[in-house]
Amino acid sequence: MRPGDKVVCINDKIDPEKNEEIRRDFEIWITKDKEYTIREILDNNGIVTGVLLDEVHNFPKFFKLINRFQEPAFAIWRFRKLNYASAPAEAIAEVEELVESEQLVKTN
Repeated sequence: MRPGDKVVCINDKIDPEKNEEIRRDFEIWITKDKEYTIREILDNNGIVTGVLLDEVHNFPKFFKLINRFQEPAFAIWRFRKLNYASAPAEAIAEVEELVESEQLVKTN
């Protein structure tokens, strides 16, 4: 996965033991089966790869574990990359354009 990729959330569950911590760190949480766009990928000092999303913006916080302020990132394993590179409406428009151009070639 990389910035700009479309992904779908496959796991929005919060471990009951971490519920308080998650609610404190994330003002906005993700929703299962919802599509998102990766804005940035964070290594988080090799602890767990996280993603920031175009559709979700949370306030930066100080994280002791990585010793810095940053926007809380969602674990990359919570998402699956979608097979199309652009938004569905854009993909449909591209297909329609190709069909129209093929029809023009056939009539000429």
